[in-house]
Amino acid sequence: MGELDLIRSFVAGLGERSGRIVRGPGDDAAVVRAEGVAAITTDTVVDGVHFRRSNHSPADIGWKAMATALSDIAAMGAIPGEAYVALGMPDDFGADAARELVAAMDELAALCEVTIAGGDVTAAPVLFATVTAMGWADDADALVGRDGARPGDLIGVTGTLGAAAAGLQLLERGVSDSYELIARHRRPWPLLSAGRALAAAGVSAMIDLSDGLATDARHLAESSGVALHVRLDDLPIAAGVRDVVGDPVELAATGGDDYELLFTCAPERADAMQPAVMPIWIGQVREGSGLELIDGAGRAVELAGFEHL
Repeated sequence: MGELDLIRSFVAGLGERSGRIVRGPGDDAAVVRAEGVAAITTDTVVDGVHFRRSNHSPADIGWKAMATALSDIAAMGAIPGEAYVALGMPDDFGADAARELVAAMDELAALCEVTIAGGDVTAAPVLFATVTAMGWADDADALVGRDGARPGDLIGVTGTLGAAAAGLQLLERGVSDSYELIARHRRPWPLLSAGRALAAAGVSAMIDLSDGLATDARHLAESSGVALHVRLDDLPIAAGVRDVVGDPVELAATGGDDYELLFTCAPERADAMQPAVMPIWIGQVREGSGLELIDGAGRAVELAGFEHL
């Protein structure tokens, strides 16, 4: 199937959900009504780096590509709006597989009330999918960045850690019967509702845990110019992780692809996001710089998550 016919087949299955689209796929550019301020992010998943075609279906890949971009929108506390997709296809990735990939993207987009408003398809040496996602807010003050943490703030996380990394280990061992852990790796869920609830509650800083807490928490600390003091024994370890690895605490701190939200907030706001979000408190913001990971004996531990380069 040629490029134009393939694109037409993609477009035929897409829905419009945001109510902002003036012109969608089919023109040189999409036309979208602007509302307030836009939060815009781009994320790419690449075969051999973020997934392997040997243990991910085309639908898994499409879902993951959309989820990773929308998770960034969640971390800003924005209302999801539109997404734009660029797909690079090697010769052995056919039209049926491409349609399956895009259909899964649109399945997740529909669940999140997101419209795929445009994109591009090209030949490529390896399979990749890039998603640019847009979120909206009435004004910039409604959004949350990484730079607002202050000494005395509490550090919280939205859910359990380590499941996706444990699922990846199972896949690499050839195991496929631990459904929940593997599903957490293949099909993460962007926490858009939780992100908006946390923003509305007045959290001071927020980031999604894509590369592992030991990496992402350090990004937040650096952006805010503070030290994040995290108690490793308080990390919420996902069910089943202890059955997969010898050191579940280390995996919970370093494993990527959880896409939970890590955030800081003043103590007096600690209950403001409930019951929409039931946070797990894992530490405190202090004067200083960087990330301090402290074990049960009070000793500092050096750990690192995923680094792209």
